[in-house]
Amino acid sequence: MAAVVDEKNHGIGYDEHEEVGNSAFSARLYMQWADKVQDAKEVVKIKTIKGNEVFNAAMLKEPPQPLSAVALILYASSFIGFLCSTMNGYDGSLLNVLLSNNAFLANFNGTNDGIWAGIVSAMYQIGGVVALPFVGPAIDKWGRKIGMFLGAIAIIIGTVVQGTTSITGSLGQFMAGRFLLGFGVSIAASAGPIYVVEICHPAYRGVVTALYNTFWFTGSIISAGAGRGALSASPAQSWLIPVWLQLLCSGIIAVCVFWLPESPRWMYVNNRYEGAKAMIAKYHGSGNVNSVWVDLQLREYDEFLELNGADKRWWDYRALFKKRSAVYRLMCNVTISIFGQWAGNSVLSYFLGAVLQGAGITDQTEKLNITLIMSCIQFACAIFGAFLVERVGRRPLLLFGNFGCALVWLGMTVASAEFVVDPTDGGRSKAVQALIYIFGVIFSIGFTPLQALYPVEVLSFEMRAKGMAFSSLAVNAAGLLNQFAWPVALAAISWRTYIIFTIWCAIQGTVIYFFIPETKARTLEELDIIFESKNPCKASLEKKQLALDSSMNVVNVDTA
Repeated sequence: MAAVVDEKNHGIGYDEHEEVGNSAFSARLYMQWADKVQDAKEVVKIKTIKGNEVFNAAMLKEPPQPLSAVALILYASSFIGFLCSTMNGYDGSLLNVLLSNNAFLANFNGTNDGIWAGIVSAMYQIGGVVALPFVGPAIDKWGRKIGMFLGAIAIIIGTVVQGTTSITGSLGQFMAGRFLLGFGVSIAASAGPIYVVEICHPAYRGVVTALYNTFWFTGSIISAGAGRGALSASPAQSWLIPVWLQLLCSGIIAVCVFWLPESPRWMYVNNRYEGAKAMIAKYHGSGNVNSVWVDLQLREYDEFLELNGADKRWWDYRALFKKRSAVYRLMCNVTISIFGQWAGNSVLSYFLGAVLQGAGITDQTEKLNITLIMSCIQFACAIFGAFLVERVGRRPLLLFGNFGCALVWLGMTVASAEFVVDPTDGGRSKAVQALIYIFGVIFSIGFTPLQALYPVEVLSFEMRAKGMAFSSLAVNAAGLLNQFAWPVALAAISWRTYIIFTIWCAIQGTVIYFFIPETKARTLEELDIIFESKNPCKASLEKKQLALDSSMNVVNVDTA
């Protein structure tokens, strides 16, 4: 339907013969914050847009300055949040490094596949699941910054417990340390992306929050590099050095977090209106309290944020299920969280050593070299993918990632089967290596940037902290299957395991095509309009036309 210029009321009105739908609602919201239109002006430009007209109108009226001083400060603050992802990535790669370290396996009489590897690895996921009831309250009660701090402290304690096993030689103690690490990372990995997505300027939210998860690979690279470099040390030090380095990022977060600006949304719903306004004016309006970005966001906070919502009650999870739109949001959150674990990437993160051994690569130095190279390639590709999230959108990247991974796993199945037929053929072994790298490229571009961005942005503020706890639960529950099922499968049926990934990645891509909405070119609050629609996926793909006057004011909004 059309939103038309109402000359009598000097603003945008609605055709009385048409039902007021989402476009009309957005147009009304636009007029609540925009400078009033004195008279109907001549249309000088028609712009076809995807996304919300309010957001796009603000972009045209007041283009943001991505390299201003305050923007750089906000990027630096986001970087501290990124370290929550680095901590997560460090552990994800660390166990892979340790399982490729002969001294570590000898110290605990372990193996790099089968039940032993699965149990040691799974303690991390178990800690994450146990943390579930504490995630929402920690982030909602004391703020996003304190959530990151509490997660970092738990990781510091877990590292000390792990590192001192060099004295006690206790496998139980080592697994207890992994439990604490999983507990802490579950809180930090929920608080980190929430913090980043809520402090970012709306124009950069997609790219900056997508970059959050790319820092998983900085942890992976540091871990792989430390594991490779420590091989020249004594046998005991070769695995203890990577373990103690888990203090690096957690220590930086614990020290720096109190110097960061707080989420304006959290301040707003906790009766700190002036603090929220000051934060938005300084960092989103470049110091101008009359900026359209300041007015837009504060009016949307008034419209959409609950001052007495379930986020105030640690025990109240009803906001996640009270409406159809809330259930749909949670479904999108949990679906992408699980799909990000079940594309087969976990096998190449935690059990790459066993995969390489199945391809005839047994030297531990060569294994660690491949791990390090793969981490570097994936980091570069993930950054490239992060800069695509606002250009091509979330859905195209997710579809590329899932269907592309399905094709790679099909190739891995064929190449690995051929290697089993003739293990002396070095070309077949190299084909498996090449496909491992190709998988890393596709997954890193299409999936990695969205693993943190999409689950957090589809949730409303009232749902966000507790919803991210559910996301953490989904990730850890999916991880438990990964830790117990795949090492056993690799030991029992070897390359035939890849057939499962081939079929499942295709299923994931199909689900995304039919049910997962696009979220680009909207503020977090404007996503409410999409999820309240009868068909959120279809509504998110609609195009609109903005009619603009010579001053870039919107004088008409219509469906394209």
